Amino acid sequence: MNPLRLIAKLGIWAQLGVIFLIELFKSSFAVAWAVINPSIRLNPAIVAVPLDLKTDIHIATLANLVSLTPGTTSLHVSEDRKTLYVHALDCADEQATINGIKTTFESILIRSEA
Repeated sequence: MNPLRLIAKLGIWAQLGVIFLIELFKSSFAVAWAVINPSIRLNPAIVAVPLDLKTDIHIATLANLVSLTPGTTSLHVSEDRKTLYVHALDCADEQATINGIKTTFESILIRSEA
């Protein structure tokens, strides 16, 4: 592999790691706040996230990142690998939840597929 391409790939994965840590902190705080503040009304939901990822390894990585983030759990990937079903602890806006997953994790994983 070309050394410049390798460095670029490592940069993408480092960026993904940083974004994951930020999302981990934010969601951990939100879940903890919901636990200690029982007056918060949660809106759990199962959301169908359309996938633009092409490879099984990247889909599995996305599913694992979602599951490792408190408040969300990956449930299933459709047979055609075009949809990831996610359980969200608090989903006031389904489209916002989908956009959050796509803009944080999936967009970086797509760059790493190239």
